[in-house]
Amino acid sequence: MTTPIGKTPPSNDVGNPAPRSRGYFAEVWRQFRRRKLSLAALGFVLTLTAVALFSPAIVGTKPIVCKYQGRLYFPAMGYFYDKWENPVFMRDKFRRIYPKNLASKDPKSWAVWPLVYQDPYRRVRENEWEGRPANPSGDQGVPSQFNLFGTNQSGVDVFAQMVHGTRVALLVGVFSTGISALIGITIGSLAGYFRGWVDVVLSRLTEVVMSVPALVLILALISIFEKTSIWHVMAVLGATGWTGIARLTRGEFLRLREMEFVIGAQAMGAGWMRIIFSHVLPNALAPVLVPVSFGIASAILVESALSFLGFGSPPPNPSWGAVLNNGRSNLQMWWLVVFPGTAIFLTVLAYNLIGEGLQEATDPRLRNNEK
Repeated sequence: MTTPIGKTPPSNDVGNPAPRSRGYFAEVWRQFRRRKLSLAALGFVLTLTAVALFSPAIVGTKPIVCKYQGRLYFPAMGYFYDKWENPVFMRDKFRRIYPKNLASKDPKSWAVWPLVYQDPYRRVRENEWEGRPANPSGDQGVPSQFNLFGTNQSGVDVFAQMVHGTRVALLVGVFSTGISALIGITIGSLAGYFRGWVDVVLSRLTEVVMSVPALVLILALISIFEKTSIWHVMAVLGATGWTGIARLTRGEFLRLREMEFVIGAQAMGAGWMRIIFSHVLPNALAPVLVPVSFGIASAILVESALSFLGFGSPPPNPSWGAVLNNGRSNLQMWWLVVFPGTAIFLTVLAYNLIGEGLQEATDPRLRNNEK
């Protein structure tokens, strides 16, 4: 008996069974890795995630860890949440300037500092760090060895704003798309599994939401509420961006509902919740990841557009769109346009490349067309 090339012959030896076949997600990952651009885009997004998580250790004016009056403190955590910066430094009137205050108020103190001494919220003064000049402002704030991406009109370092603004960009994309995925998968699952009047009602609801532009709705909410935060923006983006996920999930459920394993589960008396979440949804999830990836890119783009218009993350929170907005009225300060614009472009491009890679890896027809 001949064996096709590339195939492992089945074993007749009980002690040496044939190797197990790959699972679905393992095969998707194998196909995804063959797409070098998509794999590079995934590496870029993972790098951005690391920058967002470790931004206080990359650039800042607060120690990552310091010993003051015999106790250890982590002032840099205040960049994540103000109250995580211990009140002892406010009580002792540090005024958020640590290098000289630590040395003068406690000669035995020590500190581990970020890689770059700059702050995303304020201008660094002269000799605040020994031998370092004050940040220039206005047209003088060109990129230099002390200000890698230059400074804005007020003298705030652009590199610090870009690094800490990564948290806003990724948080908006992941959080809002997470809401969209939760709503879309739930509605699409119910519509595709139950069909009938449930499908009709939920499909009409999906069409109504599709007709509401997210950007217009956010601007309307901003005009209604006196004070809005980035969480309001993320909630609106999530509440209006689930329609594509719902329609795709519905189509997958309509296809999988007629499969033998679902009919077998129904014959064994499994309830509808068990069939949906244990049998159908795991098999329908891989194609749904494609619009999720595109949705993250879209959410980042919308947030950047809102910040550019002045309606995004409220100041002094740094964001890429806000830095870009600062350069709108000062076109001679080219660094305020080039660096945030490049970051937004590359991030949106990376998520789109990941989405295309997932689409090709999960669709056998697209893989066959490449051969």
